[in-house]
Amino acid sequence: MSSEHGRRTADGSGASGSSGDERPASGAEFHDLRFVVISGPSGSGKTTIVERLLTQSPVKLVKSVSATTRSPRPHEVPGVDYHFLTPAEFQARRERGEFLEAAQVHSSGHWYGTLKSEVRHARELGGWSLLEIDVQGAREVMRQCPQALSFFVRTPSEADLERRLRSRGTESDEVIRMRLETAQRELAEATCYHHQVVNHSLEDAVREMVGHLVQWERSSND
Repeated sequence: MSSEHGRRTADGSGASGSSGDERPASGAEFHDLRFVVISGPSGSGKTTIVERLLTQSPVKLVKSVSATTRSPRPHEVPGVDYHFLTPAEFQARRERGEFLEAAQVHSSGHWYGTLKSEVRHARELGGWSLLEIDVQGAREVMRQCPQALSFFVRTPSEADLERRLRSRGTESDEVIRMRLETAQRELAEATCYHHQVVNHSLEDAVREMVGHLVQWERSSND
């Protein structure tokens, strides 16, 4: 699996600070939108699965690009990987109610969030909005938008997750330890999702999720 840059887990721990907009988003505002929410521990392969779904799903998916106050990394492209905002810009947009959900990572102090404009963009393109976000953000989106189809991606075992993290060769033992601790907290919320996908193999995981997407679309059209 490729290395992941998923929401909020990139710093080794999940969001544990403030969440939501200062002007809370109204779920009714998005009642006619279709959402796919995907979460999972860092190292579970969820980002690779998302990339495959965007190209292989017969259901049109439009990836939501998250906003963050952290600085871009060398390989990251603004507007593609993230919308990079200054803390002042992020705060101003929160106060204007522009976020569907937002939270601060206490370990880093950075903010992350999903802009309402991103999910509206998916509607304009005639597709489903695909959100790859952490469990805290997912919980808020699912609360406001109960029509969202949600997936939690996991590895077959904790040992397998640790093996995948170590195979990257890019992180210290301390960072890996933090990621594994965060994974335990995330796994405790896996039952809140419609489907838990055990990522034994990329092809099987994508096939399973596509099947659920097609079924969900058919049922929502009935």
